[in-house]
Amino acid sequence: MAVVQPIARVPGGRLGEWIRRADFAMLPLGSVEWHGPHLALGTDLILTDGFAGTLEGEVTAVLYPAVSYAACPGKTRGYPGTVPIRPSVALDYLCDVLDGILRAGFVRVLVLNAHDANMSMARAAMEWVSGRHTASLLLVNWWQLVSPAETAAQQMFQRHSGRGHGGPYETAAAWAFAHDAVQLDLAPDLPPRPALETDRPYVLVESTPTPWDGYAGYVQQATLDKGEEIVRQARAQLAALIRAWLAAPLPGPPRNAEGSPG
Repeated sequence: MAVVQPIARVPGGRLGEWIRRADFAMLPLGSVEWHGPHLALGTDLILTDGFAGTLEGEVTAVLYPAVSYAACPGKTRGYPGTVPIRPSVALDYLCDVLDGILRAGFVRVLVLNAHDANMSMARAAMEWVSGRHTASLLLVNWWQLVSPAETAAQQMFQRHSGRGHGGPYETAAAWAFAHDAVQLDLAPDLPPRPALETDRPYVLVESTPTPWDGYAGYVQQATLDKGEEIVRQARAQLAALIRAWLAAPLPGPPRNAEGSPG
């Protein structure tokens, strides 16, 4: 059974004990952002806190408070309730937070994300602090723990993979963690825009896709049962990933500007 200890409740005089006891520190990343009329503004926080608080396996983790505010895409910034942070501020903030966790004495840090725009910021911050501290930093986006192919094989969603901002995949998972945070009667289905006709990976950024109302997807296909199954599979995959990470050797210290260990 996993032990998850919130850092906010650790007396300063006991911090060293928890650093020695813990397998890793954990930093959730979320946002306060419009996800459509049917989902809570804190949907990303519900998801990242939900997964962080329900770890599986024989591990001990020290849980830092979630990073609640984030850079947000242009297509959600104009919707009510979204609190967007400038990318430069978000990056500096994450650099300082991770630097503080590592300076405390942790070496392994699991960065658990639920907001897509955080991925580039987190990666950049992780690369920066890894040149200043001995560190093994694992960035996990919960969206990727269960693949579209896996949900398709289980026939969870029809006519589409269910992915997308505020879509049925995200809606169902949020429902599993917070029943009162989903109100499907407030949102009609918005058929998502088809993917580009290419088999090459790409990133497409647009101001306002069509159709779009701060979300898109066949949201009425979301159910609590589907959400509980998605969360079950995602938790199992996260546990397996953590086991592999902890089994890997720790890195050496970073090199200083002269090229020698420092």
